[in-house]
Amino acid sequence: MRTWVQQGVNRAYERLLHREIGDGPTHVAIIQDGNRRYARNRGDDAPDGHRAGAQTTEHVLDWCEELGIEELTLYAFSTENFNRPEHELEPLFDLIEDKLYEFADAERVHANEVCVRAIGDIGRLPERVTDAIDYAEEQTGHYERFRLNIALAYGGRNELLRAARDVVTAVQSGELALEDVDDAEVERRLYRQPVRDVDLIIRTGGDERTSNFLPWHANGNEAAVYFCAPYWPEFSKVDFLRGIRTYESREASWQRTRTERAVALVRAVASVELEEALTVGARLRDQLSNRGAEELSAELERQNPDSAD
Repeated sequence: MRTWVQQGVNRAYERLLHREIGDGPTHVAIIQDGNRRYARNRGDDAPDGHRAGAQTTEHVLDWCEELGIEELTLYAFSTENFNRPEHELEPLFDLIEDKLYEFADAERVHANEVCVRAIGDIGRLPERVTDAIDYAEEQTGHYERFRLNIALAYGGRNELLRAARDVVTAVQSGELALEDVDDAEVERRLYRQPVRDVDLIIRTGGDERTSNFLPWHANGNEAAVYFCAPYWPEFSKVDFLRGIRTYESREASWQRTRTERAVALVRAVASVELEEALTVGARLRDQLSNRGAEELSAELERQNPDSAD
């Protein structure tokens, strides 16, 4: 009876969260933490926890489709994970291999035009895993509707260090001029890259840290971060929706601050030179939300009442 009541409460809460969510993020990245602790709590072995976590991944793909999210990046295996005992690594590699082949052949993946890509230091993985990566990318590489990035042998610091060394080598060899080193030159030397900057990072398992995950595409983009207590196999749709709500709250606050700064700038410039204020205002308006652009336009009209005639 209690389980039935709890399920009803959860469904009602899901509906409430849905109503509170607007457009949502475009790219969500998830640190899938807690598989081994979940297994230990149940008296199981670590591979059992990873298999349970793989089921959660299936659900998350459904939720992304439902909410119109265009890109999902999953932190499946870090460079630090290579330090785990062999008896844990081999079953984990087996699971990753199996899931890649499964994704590549799944009807839902092709029906939804999901492009599966691996990002990370792929060369460090066992050959059977890299073969599975090649197969998944070959089978889905032509799709563009949804992008699923699986971070394997991934380490954020290592990624940036490799890119920096590559830039230095290119400058020293004369291939690249020092003055031509910019964001684009660094970015193209990173691991295989996501298509979009990250809007929201979710971490399960209770730890409040981002573990060097996508420092260029997430931290550089000032992505919102949502930490939650459930282990990855226990991660629910309610948890996911709460993460989306966290992103939207942060985005609304950020847009509010940006609008206030734009209005203040236009007001300050207009006190000296009205024509310059109109030029600045027109440029800033394109960078704001619709509501922010309307507020800035109203301020421009106050500064230049003749424009309304």
